[in-house]
Amino acid sequence: MAEAKVFDAQGNVKESKTLDSALFNFKVKPHLLYEYVVGYTRNQRQGSAATKTRTMVKGGGRKPWRQKGTGRARAGTNNSPLWAGGGIIWGPHPKNYCRDLPKKLKRSALKSAFSDKVAADRVRIVDLPVLDKPMTKVITDFLKKHGILEKRIVLIYELENDNLKKSCRNIKLLEVKRSVHINPYDVIWAEYILITQDALQKIEEVFSN
Repeated sequence: MAEAKVFDAQGNVKESKTLDSALFNFKVKPHLLYEYVVGYTRNQRQGSAATKTRTMVKGGGRKPWRQKGTGRARAGTNNSPLWAGGGIIWGPHPKNYCRDLPKKLKRSALKSAFSDKVAADRVRIVDLPVLDKPMTKVITDFLKKHGILEKRIVLIYELENDNLKKSCRNIKLLEVKRSVHINPYDVIWAEYILITQDALQKIEEVFSN
């Protein structure tokens, strides 16, 4: 049975909550996590690195100097890879690194990642402090009360909240995600998962089946 502690806005434990076993007590499959991370990171690559070969470099039409009699090494073009400003041999060219990530793989990887974090007691259900305006200090104090300020944290919430996002964006190692945007890579990356009650309800509703 999977459980997580529920914390109030002051960082005090209120109760323990039983989590959906289909999502949070799933058999952890390291190979699925590996496949997802490889695919996800490949999909983040632009693949736009490019160099010019000798055929792409401007110039090179005229022989730099005559073949014999100068005492210098013979040269037929200034596009040669041996010359500064010449073409590049075996340089990178634009490439598509993308890899398909099936929905079934993503769902299983997310269940594995969440289950691994719950087993390590790294998932906390939280009540967020009220923010009438963006205030980084309020969120910083909130994390200090949890004793995780300088840890890698993913905070998952449900309803759009600009004040929350603006309050969190200047805090190192803190990622803020809506429940509809959470993915296995975020969960794997984080040392601690903080999740609001409504976000938890939404995630269980979507992914537990």
